[in-house]
Amino acid sequence: MFLSKPTLAGSLVELRPFNDEATSAMVEILKDPEVLVKTGSVHTMEQTEEEHSFSEAQHWYETRNQQKNRLDLAIFCKDTQQYVGEVVFNEYDPRNKSVNYRIAIGEGGRGRGLGTEATRLMVDYGFEKLGLNRISLEVYDFNKRARYVYSSCGFVTEGRLRETLYYNGTFHDSIIKSILRKDWESLKNPDMISAPTLATVSI
Repeated sequence: MFLSKPTLAGSLVELRPFNDEATSAMVEILKDPEVLVKTGSVHTMEQTEEEHSFSEAQHWYETRNQQKNRLDLAIFCKDTQQYVGEVVFNEYDPRNKSVNYRIAIGEGGRGRGLGTEATRLMVDYGFEKLGLNRISLEVYDFNKRARYVYSSCGFVTEGRLRETLYYNGTFHDSIIKSILRKDWESLKNPDMISAPTLATVSI
């Protein structure tokens, strides 16, 4: 399903298969405390300051283009000519035509709408080219920026998983969101529903 790794182009970003430059950029991005917190990789603020070994991450990204059951693409910012993050389709269910979506953006790529456009490019690709019926995701309740962006891209809140992350002495919930093909088709057809409002806070 995902052996072919496309390049998806928008006005702000290109989503590209991983190369050496993108791999090095992602290893650096994984040192960002905000990325560590919002991906659930650490459980205290002190852990974000600890020295981590990134050899496994290096190997991980070097092998992304060989994966048949998932799609990992690097986010390339056209303005700065730098790699700023990644987008992923994983947990593919061929029978039910569904995938899970996730995105990670480093500090240099935040606040300029790059994550919003990257998400829309992936959603369009999933429904137009892959024939999906459902794209779902999980986001921590404290990640308000990402939650707002997902909603602006058409994702609907389905529910809440209670206290899935223990961080800095407090439990946090995960929010479950999804977008269905029929939701996406409605957003694409201005006669059926007005286009979603762009997020005022972007990733």
